[in-house]
Amino acid sequence: MRVGERMPELIGESAWLNGRIDKRYLLGKPSIIHFWSVSCGSCKRSMEQFNQLRDRYADQLEIVSVHMPRSDKDLDIDLVKKTVRDLGMTQSVLIDNDHAVTDEFRNRNVPSYYLFDHEGKLYHVQSGDRGMRLLERKIERLL
Repeated sequence: MRVGERMPELIGESAWLNGRIDKRYLLGKPSIIHFWSVSCGSCKRSMEQFNQLRDRYADQLEIVSVHMPRSDKDLDIDLVKKTVRDLGMTQSVLIDNDHAVTDEFRNRNVPSYYLFDHEGKLYHVQSGDRGMRLLERKIERLL
């Protein structure tokens, strides 16, 4: 996805954890679509900081995490559920075993963060271990 493009629909999921959210719910305030995988060490290492960011902006920002499997082992929904609990992920988690949402976003990396404005237009995207500082600065500018 490129900056300025509209948020794709969040459909084609294998399951939802912590409540289902659709695109209409996300419109009206900024949101982050966060791609991660249970087999991603960087995802696990950055989750505590991401959870802190989630909590800091809970009243101003919506977050959906998309589990993007990278191997056959990652397709185990029970493993995803356990990892979500272990990592303290309280936001809605879309399990994307068929890569339907992943493909709509044209996403290939985990972790990846897509920050959308209140109209659902992509404002910022970042991937990898660049940390939460850049993402937080972009959130602050957007708010």
